[in-house]
Amino acid sequence: MRLYETNRLILRELDETFALTVLNYYQRNKDFLKEWEAEKPEDFFTLEYQSERLKKDIELTKSGHILKLWLFHKDDKDFARTIGCISFSNIVRSILQSCILGYKLDKDELNKGYITEALRKGIKIIFNEYQLHRIEAPIMLRNEASIRVVKKLGFENEGIAKKLLKVNGKWEDHMRWVLLNDEMQ
Repeated sequence: MRLYETNRLILRELDETFALTVLNYYQRNKDFLKEWEAEKPEDFFTLEYQSERLKKDIELTKSGHILKLWLFHKDDKDFARTIGCISFSNIVRSILQSCILGYKLDKDELNKGYITEALRKGIKIIFNEYQLHRIEAPIMLRNEASIRVVKKLGFENEGIAKKLLKVNGKWEDHMRWVLLNDEMQ
């Protein structure tokens, strides 16, 4: 399992043995995340679902399709309470060398700089270890907090994609924020 550190956080891959930790995160943040994510299947808030999902994440990571890192406070040595995650998904190789960025944070951890800190590390990993050229972050027009985060990290707005993703049961327009790996030839 990959594990990385920042000043205040540990970012790590999780396998199915962490299903309860992830389930607790989603239960704590169920109402908060609903506005920003796809509708969940009926069994999403079960241990079995989260266990299977974590197994699938590990398979997708091994095959090079995603990198998903869960966030923990550095003093949480037992990794008992995750505060969110960052993910680089839909990794495409060949002439694209790109991925889609996603992230989520516990409602009680907002406005502390944790996502920005985690993403700085994640971007280094995806550019240096994965050698990707482009990271795209689709963000709903009304998600001002996420827009502030990507601006801080140097992403540029490439425009609006109409009805790009179905969020909370409704097709939503998204801004396409992009960060390029200028070190890559």
